[in-house]
Amino acid sequence: MDGLEWQARFSSKLTTADQAVRRIDPARRILIGSGVAEPRRLVEALVANCSRFVDNEIVHLLTMGPAPYVGAGMERHFRHMAFFIGPNVRKAVHEGRADFMPVFLSELPLLIRSRRVRLDVAMIQVSPPDRHGYVSLGVSVDIVRAAVESADLILAEVNPNMPRTLGNSFLHVDKIDLLVPVDEPLPELIPDELDGVSREIGRHVASLIPNGATLQTGIGKIPDAVVSELANHHDLGVHTEMLSDGVMKLVETGVITGAQKSLLPGKLVTSFVMGTRRLYEWVHDNPCVEMRPSDFTNDPFIIARNDRMIAVNSALAIDLTGQVASDTLGGRFFSGIGGQVDFIRGAARSKGGKPILAFRSTAKRGSISRIQPVLEEGAGIVTSRGDVHFVVTEYGVADLWGKNIRQRAMALIEIAHPDYRAELLASAKKRRYVFPEQLVPRAVVPWQETRTECLDDGERILIRPVKLSDHELLQDFFYRLADPRTFRRFLAYTQEHACEEEMRNLAALDFEQNLGLVAIQADGEAEEILGVARYDVIRATRMADIAIVVRDDWRGRGLGTRLVKRIGAIASARGLAGFAARVRSSNKSMMMLLHKTGLKVSSRFEEGTYKLEIRFE
Repeated sequence: MDGLEWQARFSSKLTTADQAVRRIDPARRILIGSGVAEPRRLVEALVANCSRFVDNEIVHLLTMGPAPYVGAGMERHFRHMAFFIGPNVRKAVHEGRADFMPVFLSELPLLIRSRRVRLDVAMIQVSPPDRHGYVSLGVSVDIVRAAVESADLILAEVNPNMPRTLGNSFLHVDKIDLLVPVDEPLPELIPDELDGVSREIGRHVASLIPNGATLQTGIGKIPDAVVSELANHHDLGVHTEMLSDGVMKLVETGVITGAQKSLLPGKLVTSFVMGTRRLYEWVHDNPCVEMRPSDFTNDPFIIARNDRMIAVNSALAIDLTGQVASDTLGGRFFSGIGGQVDFIRGAARSKGGKPILAFRSTAKRGSISRIQPVLEEGAGIVTSRGDVHFVVTEYGVADLWGKNIRQRAMALIEIAHPDYRAELLASAKKRRYVFPEQLVPRAVVPWQETRTECLDDGERILIRPVKLSDHELLQDFFYRLADPRTFRRFLAYTQEHACEEEMRNLAALDFEQNLGLVAIQADGEAEEILGVARYDVIRATRMADIAIVVRDDWRGRGLGTRLVKRIGAIASARGLAGFAARVRSSNKSMMMLLHKTGLKVSSRFEEGTYKLEIRFE
């Protein structure tokens, strides 16, 4: 093809927005480009010429511009069908002037191509053509790729401010029927200021992300907070449906390299971009950004090909069994299914992957708990209880995968807002989800005291505070000890066996007058307690009784020493003067352990027992 031929055809297709929309017939279905790629001038012309249209349907994903076609009085001309409900069309959906289609984002391109969801017209926004006559779909490929391959009529705004993105984003001008020149900046999505709650959630999520992981994040404060907490990670990758400013910053600082990705290494794979003008300039002609349609980015089987895939999504509410409501609020449609289930299932099937749901523990300024006994009437269950793995609030992490209803309920109550825990537990008891004698987890677990340590042989160990839902792990730990009397000696318990009630009492800490730590394998598939340390404050002396137990098969590897040092550091930072301990004369290993900590230890011998004092400097 002669290089000048396409230029002549390009010029012949240039027109105004008014003239372009006149090519649309009545009763045709019109797709509008997604996100910040909405062709605003074409939309305005469509509404300005509404008298020409009858029974036309407008469809799209989330768009960031106004939606005048859903305004009151437009019903005879246009009816909107939302694949994902945004703020600009939510009122119309609630009032019955617009429709909502619940659909997995991964399946939407197939529905379009198969014409099960017929598209007659695609109104899009593109970059100027390159020297070969190809425009780029820019910041929105998602379902637009399928639309331009299926629609009978393509109307495109050509905007020099639309970045030329790479990947499966190109369209030759010959495929476009009419072109409307515009020169306007793309709408910006300025990140909100992060608050303390968002940062806490971000820290908890970041603790679940290993180096070399591949990330999926979305829109809002919590995804931004997660990204902001990854500054000390390395060799992260990206396979997501949306690319944000936070991802760009991690690429610029060298945190995201994609070097360890198992699928398209080195590439940031996404279907749409939303953020600031600097982000749009950064993705322009950037070879590391790979734009792909939603049937690629959101296909669970493709997602699963990324090893260590970490999917971070949000929710509006979750019940005590793990059912997740994400597209309804107050019994009314609020957003959509989107890509949540796609990425949760893809990450679950990834080697080393983790599906994560992260949200604030309360809504409406603390007046409602997002963790609920049962979901409200009309709530839409987007993610089933069988799909849920990790749930995160500002109060910690609940791992529900492989847990029964009793375990799930307690794990979720433990990360609920403290003001609602008693009410949630009472509801759980009423439904026979938990034991009648189950204690309320009133204390806030000090997760900031969690540390990862390396033992003498290089094994990585996670030392974290004990939580109330650990009682079954503690029970298993004590029953695994070779000497059954060890439990009885631990904190002078009188029971002969590590029964359920004793374990609940052991895990019921207030973290002020007592504190417990457990050691688990940092890289293990399932949690098993390897060692336990606990102190109880003696108020009169500001000393604390301490007890340490290490599982038999983990002794002699430095685990006990690290537990003592860690709990000692916490106690010292909290103003305690030191520890007191009673050690039998036959327990030489414990005596050696305490002396190896480097702390000042004094002792006196009474009736076969050493009474030790360990003073902090």
